[in-house]
Amino acid sequence: MDAQARKALQWSRQLNWLVERLCVLLMILLVLDVWLGVLVRYVLPLGWTFTEELARYLMIWMALLAVSSGISHREHIGVLVIFEKFPPGGRKWLAVGFDLVAFVFFAMIFYYGLGFVERGFGRYTMIAQIPKGYPFIGVPLAAGLACMQLALVAMHDFFSSDGVSAAERVEI
Repeated sequence: MDAQARKALQWSRQLNWLVERLCVLLMILLVLDVWLGVLVRYVLPLGWTFTEELARYLMIWMALLAVSSGISHREHIGVLVIFEKFPPGGRKWLAVGFDLVAFVFFAMIFYYGLGFVERGFGRYTMIAQIPKGYPFIGVPLAAGLACMQLALVAMHDFFSSDGVSAAERVEI
């Protein structure tokens, strides 16, 4: 594998390592929050209602951030029937083309997500009364991470001499 492809794959895996740990942390917080919500509702005589709203936002953040992890491992949605009919050289260019299309898509989500966040700071959540801009930050953050992963995966695909599938065979 070429040095550039290997370096791009290494950066992709390092970024993915951080994102996966963040998703695990969010999952732990989500489970604890749901358990707290059950305890508060049925056992403890406390009037805490923020747990339901927090669980919703934690789940959304976790799902959005996990998109970049799927991109890193090439486990995102794709039409493999068409892809596998191409010869290895054609697969390389098809994969880079798909990566570019996906990059443009996520770059648009990032751009419009920034406006979404800005407008969110003028609105407040129903229960906790915090600006919605804080939970909405997950949209451009996840789109930015997806763009970074797509750029790294596309660099790997472009510079790799042994094909697109090498990203799954090589462990860094």
